[in-house]
Parts: sequence; C-alpha cells; structure tokens
Amino acid sequence: MASVVKNPMFSAASAVTALASLFSLFGLSSTDLALPTTSPYGGGRWSLLRPSIGISAMHMQVLRDGTVVIFDRTDFGPSNLSLPHGRCRHDPADVALKVDCTAHSLLYNVESNSVRPLNVQTDTWCSSGAVRPDGTLMQTGGYNDGERKVRTFAPCPRRRGNSCDWTELEENLVERRWYASNHILPDGRVIIVGGRNVFTYEFVPKTSAMEKSFYLKFLKETRDFREENNLYPFLHLLPDGNLFIFANKRSILLDYKKNWVIKEYRAIPGFDKRNYPSTGSSVLLPMRLGGGPEMPAAEVMICGGSPPGAFTKSDKRRVFVEASRSCGRLRVSDPDPEWTMEQMPMPRVMSDMLLLPNGHVLMINGATNGTAGWEDGRNAVHNPILYLPDVPGPARRFEVLTPARVPRMYHSAAVVVPDGRVLVGGSNPHSKYNFTAYPYPTDLSLEAFYPPYLNPQFTILRPSILSLEAVDQTVSYSQRFSVNFVVTMFRPRRGLSVALLAPPFTTHSFAMNQRHLWLGVLSVVRLSSFAYRITVAAPPSATVAPPGYYMLFVVHAEVPSRGIWVRVR
Repeated sequence: MASVVKNPMFSAASAVTALASLFSLFGLSSTDLALPTTSPYGGGRWSLLRPSIGISAMHMQVLRDGTVVIFDRTDFGPSNLSLPHGRCRHDPADVALKVDCTAHSLLYNVESNSVRPLNVQTDTWCSSGAVRPDGTLMQTGGYNDGERKVRTFAPCPRRRGNSCDWTELEENLVERRWYASNHILPDGRVIIVGGRNVFTYEFVPKTSAMEKSFYLKFLKETRDFREENNLYPFLHLLPDGNLFIFANKRSILLDYKKNWVIKEYRAIPGFDKRNYPSTGSSVLLPMRLGGGPEMPAAEVMICGGSPPGAFTKSDKRRVFVEASRSCGRLRVSDPDPEWTMEQMPMPRVMSDMLLLPNGHVLMINGATNGTAGWEDGRNAVHNPILYLPDVPGPARRFEVLTPARVPRMYHSAAVVVPDGRVLVGGSNPHSKYNFTAYPYPTDLSLEAFYPPYLNPQFTILRPSILSLEAVDQTVSYSQRFSVNFVVTMFRPRRGLSVALLAPPFTTHSFAMNQRHLWLGVLSVVRLSSFAYRITVAAPPSATVAPPGYYMLFVVHAEVPSRGIWVRVR
C-alpha cells in the first residue's frame, strides 16, 4: 500500500511539515530536512562534441524541442559551413561579402549531435533575444543593416521536418540596438533596453504603429565617457513585476509601464566596472516558492568585471590589467538592501554565469586579464567555478572544477540543456575569422561540460521522470500538478524538490531571461519500491514566472533528473 503525505495548505511551512511526516516513515528525524552544507561531487568533466560546427558560437538559445539555435555575425567573412545549394545571402550592405553562400547561423540537434545550416539575412553582431510564450525566439538588433531588425525563429513543426528557418519581420525597432539587452515580460511582450549610444528602451511587438521608445536617464548617467561600461545592461524581472536594471556600478528598479524609476539601489562596493566592455556577469539567484500566492524573496548576484580604465589600457596601450575577483549579492526584495561582497578563487572577466538545475551557479569561460573587445583579453581562465548560494559562510561557497582544454575568450557562450549538461562554444577575439592567431585563434568547436552531479557515482541518486500529470504538458498559474518518477536509492534527508528553469538567450557573458524557481511541495507519495509521486504548485503569477516553456527537473540529493518541457501560462 502506498504511503501518502498530503496537506491542502499552500505554504512553505506546511510543505516542510508534510515532508517531515513522510521522512518519519523512513525512521528519519526532522533535522534530515537540511541540505548538505558542502558539495560532495568533485570537479565535473569535459567532452568534445564536434571539433567544428562551422561558425563561432557568439549567441546561443535552447528551444522547447531541445534543439539549440547558434549564430555569430554575417560580416566575419565566409564561414566553414555552407548554405544549401542556391540559398546564398545577397546583402549589398555587408562589409565583408555582398554575396555569401556560407551560413552564419545553425540549428544544433542535442540528441543526434548534428548541425543544420540556417540563413540569417541581416547582421546579428552583438544582438539580443528572448523567447516568447509560444516558444518562438524573438531576436533583435545587431549591426549595420541589422541594427533595427526584428527576427524570429520557431521550432520546426513535425509536419515541416527540417524546413524552418529565420524570418525577418517587416516591423523594425524604433532605435538602433547594438549591445542591448532583452527580457520577456508578464504580458508576453519583450522589452529591449539600451545599446551603444542609445539611452532608451522599447517593446516588441508594438501595441500600435505609433508606439515609440522611452528615454531612461539612468543609461546615460552610467555611460563612462571613453569606455562606456554600461552596454548589455543586466536585466532581471522581479516577482513584483518591476524590472531590475544594473549598468556599470549602479542599479535601479524600473516600473516600465509608467516609465518611472521606483528606487535606486546603493552602488556595488569597490572600483570595478561590471558591464561591457568591462564584462562581468549576473544572475537572479533561485527563488523558492511556498506553494501559495506569497511573493518569493529575490536576490541578484553580480560577479567579475574590470577596474576603471582597463579597456583603454588593453585596447590602446596593450596593457592587460587583472580582472575583478569580487562578487556582490543584493537581496533586492528587501526594503533597504545592502550589498554583500565575496571573493572568487581567481579574477574573471567575460565569464558566463549559468543557473544549474540543482540551484547551483556555474561560472565558466573568460579571462584573467584585460576586457572584452578585439584582442583585448589575456590569460584564459580554464577552470569553471561552482558556486553554492545556500551554503553558510562565503569561504565555502566556491569550488574550482576540472579545467577545459579550449580557451573560451571574447565571443564565447554557454547554455544548459535538458539532460543537465552545459554546451560551451565560441571564442573569436578577432574582427574576422582567424584560425592561425596566437594565442587565441578563432574557435569553431562545441564542447559539453558535465557538472559534478552527472558523475557516474551519483546515478543511484538520480531521479528519472516517468510522467507529468498535466494536460498537454501545460500548467496554469497556482495549479496543483504531480510528477511521477523513479529513483534507485531514495535519501529524503538529502532533499527532494521540483525546479523550473527558463532557458536563456546567452551572449557576451549575460544569460538573458534566465530564471530558476523551486516549486512549493504539497505532498509526496511512495508508489512502489522505487517509484514516487511528488505534487507541487505551479508559480502563482506571470510576474513570478513569465508565460512560456520551462525545463522541469526533479532534484533529489542535489542530483537533478533529466529535464522535461512544461508550458506555464
């Protein structure tokens, strides 16, 4: 007979009580609810997926069918990936090739480890993107003839096979958006903030042909005269529906509906700059939901960057100063938050910060010295870092992981895929493809990093999802739903959770739209010796979880299952 623990109340306290009752069936005490205070896993491992995908992975986005859109820029010159016969790109505005029969975008199939060339028509250099609620990538801006363009890419319907490709919309942006940042909003629209010498934000799609952009003085105030240091601003949608924006060293809370700055937070301590070209990175740390309508706490983390003047020194004088070692955490949902500063094991600039399914933060790629820009970084950082945000004591939160062989410098990127691996590609610190440059030639390879939770010794702890009890893999806000899974060795004292992970658009060290939510646990049912059902509550609102497709993971003892796709709306 199945052992059942149920609680009709939607609260964090009731969920913990329910789990404690379940654990007592296994002869465990309430203290077993605590998660481990240190990671037991080790350093992870690397695998070369393809020595060349034909282009350098400057931009990456995982789609709801598990494929990954990868692209660079159209004016690098000919790539090493040909377009299908007769599908050359004709672009009289291109500064490299007016007629180009090679691809600068591709679709990577994670399951088959194969690539298919795509045809993007206008220049996507240093552009931005977000996935709309229907799973379509909306991609905006770029350089030259692409600076005001809006493009879309939708996963291929089965009936169309492999015929899907980029679509360039007739609707253009109001402003040129080069080095801007995007975020999906609760109403399904996308906000685009900033860009080079652009101090506004706008929305796509427009509500009318007359809709314009909105001036944001903060963007002009944070621009350093010679070095900028406010490009690709960090954007995070907070649970109250307002937008956190960080640029240079400063941050604000913006009511984008009223074009009103609600508050300005204290500047991050220290001298270091954090945005392009002094490129740090930022995440909104995992948010824990109680199962009811209560609003979760929100905390932003920003790591790395470069000191003032670093770009001028590297770009003009070829002096490569040491990057920042510091990270700052700001609990933005507090009434009067203060930055808490921590020190990384090594300096880092141009690294990617990714939220892993188990709630840890991975810092990967980048350099020890210099800044972003052509030839402006030195001393690649080969070792990823694992950051454990919930471990008490900052000194115990950082773990140095297994080093990569390939240096990933300027114009590299990384994304988490549903099987828990991290795809890593790119690195082209040159204005064209340059395969003989020393010490950092253009790199076209694609690798996979296996985080420590994928180590073979943890297979017995890894859950496998059997089914999702939701119609068409779709859940509504606040809906209760269940996930059935099996696990060989169940250790409830080590924690059992369900996580939603929004797949980000990653470029230039910022994973836009990245979001990790721990769902409120309502009950756990033991179905058989190895099978269980966990019932959770979907996020309470679109401000907590913007509508769209998320990867869902069951996480047991800090080891995640393979993810499945679920639509939240």
